[in-house]
Parts: sequence; structure tokens; C-alpha cells
Amino acid sequence: MTDAVKIGIIGGSGLYKMDALKNIEEVQIDTPFGSPSDALIVGTLDGTRVAFLARHGRNHSLMPSELPFRANIYAMKSLGVEYLISASAVGSLKEEVKPLDMVVPDQFIDRTKGRISTFFGDGIVAHIAFGDPICRNLAGVLADAIESLDLPDVVLHRGGTYVCMEGPAFSTKAESHLYRSWGASIIGMTNLPEAKLAREAEIAYATLALATDYDCWHPDHDSVTVEMVIGNLQKNAVNAQRVIQETVRRLSQTSPPSDAHSALKFAIITPLDKAPATTKEKLSLLLNKYL
Repeated sequence: MTDAVKIGIIGGSGLYKMDALKNIEEVQIDTPFGSPSDALIVGTLDGTRVAFLARHGRNHSLMPSELPFRANIYAMKSLGVEYLISASAVGSLKEEVKPLDMVVPDQFIDRTKGRISTFFGDGIVAHIAFGDPICRNLAGVLADAIESLDLPDVVLHRGGTYVCMEGPAFSTKAESHLYRSWGASIIGMTNLPEAKLAREAEIAYATLALATDYDCWHPDHDSVTVEMVIGNLQKNAVNAQRVIQETVRRLSQTSPPSDAHSALKFAIITPLDKAPATTKEKLSLLLNKYL
């Protein structure tokens, strides 16, 4: 493989492969941060080269807390990815966000514990701007793609706050009501560390959030069965593939500008000529343009 792959896709629960991918090649990538969740699948989607990664592994063998977030994002960066679409199953915190609806959030609240969500340290300090954690322009392309498809049983919600919890257990009712009081729209377990690391890697990042059920706040929650959730996961996976295909088609025609693509320009505090050589080597993929 010589040509850069500019578009990456991370598939969450229920989305472990992309059926429309052609000419696929499994790529094993070793990173300074260990191995990714699975081999990256590089192929063509309607003639555009993309890289796909099953977030939890193709057999869903990794819990959210076990995910090698740094390796996953570093592997995407090493392929040349500039735009990253993250498809994720979420619970709904709002009545109007119904199961099967899609949300393209624009904010996050971090409720994780002890996850490493930076590439930096070991002698190099960087503080990225993260006030707007989602790339606005990429999110716009994604939302426009959803809207254009007129998917049955799907309502698009542009914007909203994603609460990222630790898991693997779901929320208590007290927690769920608390998050609702904060005005949050959806809840999941994975996207915030990805978004932070993607920003440090200067990759534009957007979330395609796929609602499977109402979180436990809902008075009718007990009527939602595991079978229903799994059924919604499967329906979401079919819809997500159509959305991703249309988003990739649009991205192949235009490369939207993103502040993320220069996120490290003013973020690195440590003078790099004074930084440890081993750390500079470890982070060379991120730092070379600034050395």
C-alpha cells in the first residue's frame, strides 16, 4: 500500500464489517501504543479507498474500558486518514430521540475513569483546544448525507451532547436523571477518548450516534427487551452502512476544511529541541511537520 487512505471508519456495536467494501485487504499495524482492536480493513467504497476498524474487534471481544484507543487512532493516522467517522450505538436521554433515530452530536461530557486519552507525556506536553470536540464541517457532511437518504423510521437530530460513561454496566436511574438535567441527548461508552486522540492526531472526527433504546430514566424502559435492543442494533447497522457510503461519496467529491488538521500548531508547550529523543521518535508520526 502506497497511497494514503484519507477516510477512516470506526464501527461500534453491531457494525463489525462493511458489506459494500470491495478489493479489501487486512492490514496489521503495530503502533508505539500496542495493537489496534483488530486488523484494519482497507478497501474501496464506490471507488473511494477507506479504512475500516471494528472498535470492539470483529467478535466484540473488548469491553469499552479495554479498548486500545491510542493504538486505534495512531493506526488510522499511519494510513494517512484525515477524516474519521465513528459509528456508535447509544442510549437516548430525551423523549424525542427515539430508538432507530440518528444523532450527530456536537458536544461531550466525560464520565470515564482512568482512560488514557492523550498521546503526550514522557517529556512532551501538549494542550489541544477542545471547546468544539467534533469537526463542524465533517459533521455537516455526515448530517446532510443522513438527510438525503430519507431512511424509514429514522429521524436525524443535528447537534446534542453525548455523555461518555465508563461502563460496562449501564446507568443507575439517579445517574440517568442527572444527565437529563444537564440537557444531554445521548449516552455511550467510547467516543470521547477517540475524539480527543483524533484531535491530537490532527484528524477531523465526527460521530454517527445510533439510538438503540431509551436509557433507564424512561418510565416504559422495562418494556424494552434485550431482543428489541439487538434487533435495533441490526437495523442500525444496515442504516449506518448506507449513511457511511453516502458520506464517503460526498467526501470523495470535496475535502472540507477542518481546524483539526492543524490542531497541534499552537498546542505543543515543550520546546521540541529540548524534548527527549525517544519520545520524539515515538510521536514522530504526529510531530514531524513541526520538527
